[in-house]
This record gives sequence, C-alpha cells and structure tokens, in this order.
Amino acid sequence: MISANLRRRHLIASLFRWSCIAVTGVAVAILCVLIYQVTTVGMPWLDLQFLDSFPSRFPEKAGIKSALYGTIWLVGLTALFAIPTGVLAAIYLEEYAPNNRFTRFIDINIANLAGVPSIVYGILGLALFVRFFHLERSVVSGALTMSLLILPVIVIASKEAIRAVPQSLRQAAFAVGATRWQVTRAHVLPSAIPGILTGVILALSRAIGETAPLIMIGALTYIAFVPEGPMDEFTALPIQIFNWTARPQQEFHELASAGIIVLLVVLLLMNSVAVYIRFRGSRREK
Repeated sequence: MISANLRRRHLIASLFRWSCIAVTGVAVAILCVLIYQVTTVGMPWLDLQFLDSFPSRFPEKAGIKSALYGTIWLVGLTALFAIPTGVLAAIYLEEYAPNNRFTRFIDINIANLAGVPSIVYGILGLALFVRFFHLERSVVSGALTMSLLILPVIVIASKEAIRAVPQSLRQAAFAVGATRWQVTRAHVLPSAIPGILTGVILALSRAIGETAPLIMIGALTYIAFVPEGPMDEFTALPIQIFNWTARPQQEFHELASAGIIVLLVVLLLMNSVAVYIRFRGSRREK
C-alpha cells in the first residue's frame, strides 16, 4: 500500500515537472517567434538616420530621436525618484518600524498597490501632478507617475532582500557596540544590495514599457524636438510605437518594429548595468 502511494506521488510529481517544462518551452518558443518577426521586419529600417531623425508623416524620413531621448529622460528621473524612496521605506519598515497593526496594515497595502493596473496610476498622475501641482505635460510629471507605479515593487523587493540578511550578522555588530544605523549602513545594506538591484531591474523594466499612464497624463505622440530639461514636453518609445502601429500604412508598422528593437536594446543595456553592479556587489560581499 505504501509503495503504491509512493509511486503515485512520484508519478504526479513527474507529470507536474514535465508540464512546467512544456509550458515554459511554449512561452519561450512564442517569444522567440515574436523577436524573430520583429527583427526581420524592423532591421531594414534601423540605421543612423532612423536614430537621428524626428517623427514624420513620410516613413522614409521618420525617426525615433525625440522618443529615444524622452525615454532616457523619463527612466533616469524615475530611477532618481523611486529608488531612494523605495529603498529607504524598506529600510524603515524592516529595521526601525515596530511590528504592530499599523505597520502590518502598511505592508498589506503596499502589496495591494503592486497589483493595481497601471491606468489607475495614470489617472492619479493626471489629477495630482498635471492638474493639482500644475506640472503640465512635462517629463517630471511622467517620471513622478512612473515612480508611483514602480515604488511598491521596489519596496517589496528591498524588504525581502533586507529580511534575508542573517540575524547573526546584526547581532555580531550590536555586540561590539555598533548603533542600528551603523549596522544597517555597513552590514545589512551591502549584503542586501544584490536582491535590491533585482527588484530595481524588474521595476524599471516595467516602467520603460508602460504606455497607459503616459497617455493619461498627456504625453504627446508627435514631438520634433529633444527635451532639454525636466519641465519640457516629451514623448517616449512606447508612445511612438503605439502611434506607428495605429496607422494604416505598412511602412509605419515596419517602423514600429524598428522602434521595438530600439526599446529592447535600451532595456537590455539598462539591465546589463544593473546586473553588473549586482555581480560586483555579490563578489565584494563574498
């Protein structure tokens, strides 16, 4: 009887394992097909003229310069606003805040905010930053809206990374007379950096591809200039790609594929820098 139950459990475990492998294989295959299709369609349009030209009604003259610079501005300011705020909030909640109903209520709401649809953050950004603070359709409005969008992800990932640091490390530092801030700054935070950067990578990867919040706050679909400051109007790569795919001409659809390639390259470069910093932090910790 025991042997029959054991064989049945092994069979169920094996079926589950192969089901997970099959689902993962199908997802990777679909992703490879999409990347191959986008690459083959968009690569003929991808050249220096495409990167250094502004959008145009004529496909052969259209480029992605304003959207590319707008995306760089947007991601840079979003990281500037969201990363320090999220990490400091996680440090407070894990290292300083008492374990009571209020902090548990905050934790539950942060987890709920991580699952709120992005369009809701767009509505909040429109009401708060564009209209109430009169920041208009500026880069800083978009960055603050995106910061609200990714802040829960950064806080949750940072809290988990800080919580994973062994308590023995804290106790050893307290035993030699270190203050809580010294323990956090010199021991806990360096050990948690790899996990924190993982959350930052995921959060910024989400921000760089979001379209709905930018549409809600009024990011323009056509701009023939490069933003020179945080209060300038802007567009972004997802907005420009969306604009090209909405047009009936086949040439604009091919331009959208080229824009997707540029967006993927920017995303990979940004993630590569974060992964390198995480790798260096892990090696230093060892």
